[in-house]
Order: sequence, then structure tokens, then C-alpha cells
Amino acid sequence: MTDQRTIVWHPSKITKEDRHRLNGHRGAVLWFTGLSGAGKSTLSVALESELYKYKVHSYVLDGDNIRLGLNNNLGFSPSERRENIRRVGEIAKLFADAGFLALSALISPYRKDRDMVRARFDSDEFIEIYVKCSLVECERRDPKGLYKRARRGEISEFTGISAPYEEPLSSELIIETDKMTVEASVKQIIDYLKKRKLI
Repeated sequence: MTDQRTIVWHPSKITKEDRHRLNGHRGAVLWFTGLSGAGKSTLSVALESELYKYKVHSYVLDGDNIRLGLNNNLGFSPSERRENIRRVGEIAKLFADAGFLALSALISPYRKDRDMVRARFDSDEFIEIYVKCSLVECERRDPKGLYKRARRGEISEFTGISAPYEEPLSSELIIETDKMTVEASVKQIIDYLKKRKLI
């Protein structure tokens, strides 16, 4: 454990506002949460492509990608999930401070962990997007074959099967991917970002 008394935040001469002016838009995090197979990664990648057309700086922080690198030492126990979320939240904050829209696509099943990340941001910088999809549809899609393995008992602590998913109580956006196309879902987010004057 690091001795926090030996660490001091070193400020930059360039402020967050300076970076936002340079980019032509503010930074924020769009936190996509939902069950495995709900469409978080698909939606965030499609949104990134659309934002590129608007000349908006963005970057997808995909849960699997992060776990293949920075967080490859973490498992899926509640405490390890919390640490995974904390680390991704810190990365997202750096991107937002730099004037990017960080598109974080993680199951992040626990409300308290999502709230922990939200608390690190200014109130207008954190946008929780609940990618809502029925468990039945997520299992039907099962793009990685994980639900089948979880049902066979090959994966422990699997969200929606042997571990809980706590639905958001007050997300900024709810995208029902079992009822909407990817294109319609992206449009709903773009419209929201325009309304919030983020793009």
C-alpha cells in the first residue's frame, strides 16, 4: 500500500477548460452499464464512429480490452470488480479532463461501484447509460458463449446467472437494445449529447 503522505498532486499550467477550448468541446464520461451481451461494446464502438463525424475526440474503454491489459491481474469477485471499476473510472477521468468523451463499456454490476465513479466527476461530466436488455435476449445472443458456460457451472460469479446485476435507479439514459436498432440507439445518445451541449 502506498503511503499517501509522500504523494502530492502536481498541477498543470494548462487547465481542463483550456483543453476543452482547444478541442472545441467539453470532456465527459459516458458510462455504459448492462448485462453481458446487452450491446455495450457494440453501441460504444458505433457511437465512437458517429462522434468522429462530428469531429469529437472520444475513446472507447472496453471492459474486455482493459482486462487484457491494465487490469489483467483482477478476477471477478465483488472486491476485484470494484477495483476494476475504480481503475477504469480514473482512466475515464483523465480522458475527460483532456477534453475527450470517454466511452466506458463495462458490466459494472453494482450501484455502489458506479456511484463511486460518479462521485469523482463534476455533476455534468458523468452520464450513466443503462444498456437495457432482457436476460433471455442476452442469453440468446451469447456472443462469447459465456452464458452457456455459466449455466454449466464452468464460470463462477457470472453476472445475471450466479452473481447479481443491480439495475440503475436514475440513469441519464436508458437504451433498450432488445427493442431498438444500433442506429436508433446511437441517434438517441447523439440527441442527448446535443441537448447537453457536449457536442
